[in-house]
Amino acid sequence: MTNAPPRLRVLFDEATIQRRVHELADAIAKAEPKDLLVVAVLKGSFMFAADLIRALHRAGLSPQVEFIHLSSYRAATVSSGRVEILRDVESDVRGRDVLLIDDILESGRTLVFAKDLLMARGARRVLTAVLLEKPGKRAVTIDADFVGFVCPDVFVVGYGMDVGHSYRQLPFVGVVTTDDEPDLFEAAS
Repeated sequence: MTNAPPRLRVLFDEATIQRRVHELADAIAKAEPKDLLVVAVLKGSFMFAADLIRALHRAGLSPQVEFIHLSSYRAATVSSGRVEILRDVESDVRGRDVLLIDDILESGRTLVFAKDLLMARGARRVLTAVLLEKPGKRAVTIDADFVGFVCPDVFVVGYGMDVGHSYRQLPFVGVVTTDDEPDLFEAAS
């Protein structure tokens, strides 16, 4: 018996994501951030952050860009509940508006940790932008300032998000399906 390759169902396609990214950039520009520093939470947000940063440029903003690598998952598919800094920002955030970009707001622990950290370091304001939000999964109190899509309670991959370091390269957000569900991966590629 051989293991068949997993099948993927498209949840948010590439065109829909790109339209929403441009809408988010326009909304962020309307918030009139001052001395904007974008901080992308690695690894899952890298595709969303890159697209959003380019869209922010088109919306008239000129942010500086930084990265922070946080983890509460490591190799698991469920959060450990403890956030670790694997790579910290190098820029001084004092007195600046910071846009914290993450892939998904689920338990909220990672976003709260990062936001509190940047505020404690003297940021003037920390705004948050997430591609996906799972509202029923909160372990802490936080709402993102800018949300791409409300996501059903399924494990998603693609557009930077992974399972076991696979699927990050996909230009859409998908769900790994079982053999009895339709295979939409071919139509999405």
